[in-house]
Amino acid sequence: MGVGSGHSRMYRGGAGRQPRRHDHTHALSDGNAVIVARELTKTYGARTAVDGISFTVEPGRVTGFLGPNGAGKSTTMRMVLGLDRPTSGSVTVNGHRYADSPAPLREVGALLEARAVHPGRSARNHLRWLAASNALPAARVDEVLGIVGLESVADQRVGRFSLGMGQRLGIAVALLGDPAVVVLDEPVNGLDPEGIRWVRTLARQLADEGRTVFVSSHLMAEMALTAEHLVVIGRGRVLADCTTAEFIARHAASHVRVRSPQAGELAALLRRSGPDVSVDGGPGELRVRGIDTTGVGDLAGAHGLTLHELTLVQSSLEDAFMTLTADSVEYGAAPAGAVR
Repeated sequence: MGVGSGHSRMYRGGAGRQPRRHDHTHALSDGNAVIVARELTKTYGARTAVDGISFTVEPGRVTGFLGPNGAGKSTTMRMVLGLDRPTSGSVTVNGHRYADSPAPLREVGALLEARAVHPGRSARNHLRWLAASNALPAARVDEVLGIVGLESVADQRVGRFSLGMGQRLGIAVALLGDPAVVVLDEPVNGLDPEGIRWVRTLARQLADEGRTVFVSSHLMAEMALTAEHLVVIGRGRVLADCTTAEFIARHAASHVRVRSPQAGELAALLRRSGPDVSVDGGPGELRVRGIDTTGVGDLAGAHGLTLHELTLVQSSLEDAFMTLTADSVEYGAAPAGAVR
C-alpha cells in the first residue's frame, strides 16, 4: 500500500490518543483566551475584502466561520494570525495582537495552508524544528503524531502524503504548542468519513477543555454537528452572529408533512384556520406551515379525519445558509437542468 493512498487504517485518527494539557499551557483559565475583532477592514486597492466586521470568538465552544467564496473568510483568518495587516480596525488574540505574542505556538494553533511544508522533509522533522523554534519539549512531537494518527508514516517525506494525510499533519502543527486558541480553516478537506468524525470530536473536546475553537468550513452538514455558535459573513460584512440553533430558526422555515386519505377535507379545515397549506408530493400529502404537529393532529381528531403521517420537517443549516447568503455569492451558477 502506497503512503499516499490515504487508507484510513494506516492513520486512524489517533483513536484513544487525545490532546493533553501541559504545564506550559497557562492561557486556558486566564479569561483572555478569546479572539476579538473590532471594525476590522481590509482593502486591496479599490476592492474591499473585509468591511468593518466585529465579532468575538469565546472559549468553551466551537465557533463556526461561514460564508460563500469571496466573502472574506480567509482574509479575516489571515488578519487574526498577523499574516495580513488590517487597513483599519483591530483584531486581538488573548488580549493582544498575535504578532506581539512572545510564544506564538503556545498561544494559538492554526491550520490555514496544510500543504505549506517542504515536500522533502518528513512529518517528524517538520514538527521537530517547529518545536525547537518555539522552545517546546521534543516529546510533544510524538504526542501530536499520535493524536492525529500519523505515527506509522512520521518518517515519510511529506511530498508523498495524500491530501488527507497533509491535513492531519497541519492539525498536528496546530496542536503542537498545546494552545488555548485553535484556528482551523477547512480542517476536514480531503479526509474520509472516519477522519471527518475524528476532527469533529477533536474540536468539541478542545472546546470542552475551555479552549477557543474557531473553524471555517464549506460543509454545512458537518458544521451543524460541530459548531455551537456561528459567525456568518458575506461580501466582507457580518450577516449573522448567533447560536447555530438560532441561525437555523431565523433563516430557514420548518413545516409539517401530513399524509391522509382525507387530505382534501383536512386542507380545507386548515386553510380556514389560517395555516398555509400546499400539496406536497403525491396524492394525499400536504405541506403545512403556520401550525405545529399538535395543532394539526388536534384539528384532524376533532373532525374524525384519519392521519397516516404527521411529521415536523426541520430545515437544515444548509437551507438557512443558502437563504441568508443568496445575495452575497460571488459566482452564481445556473440551476440544475437549466443548461442543455
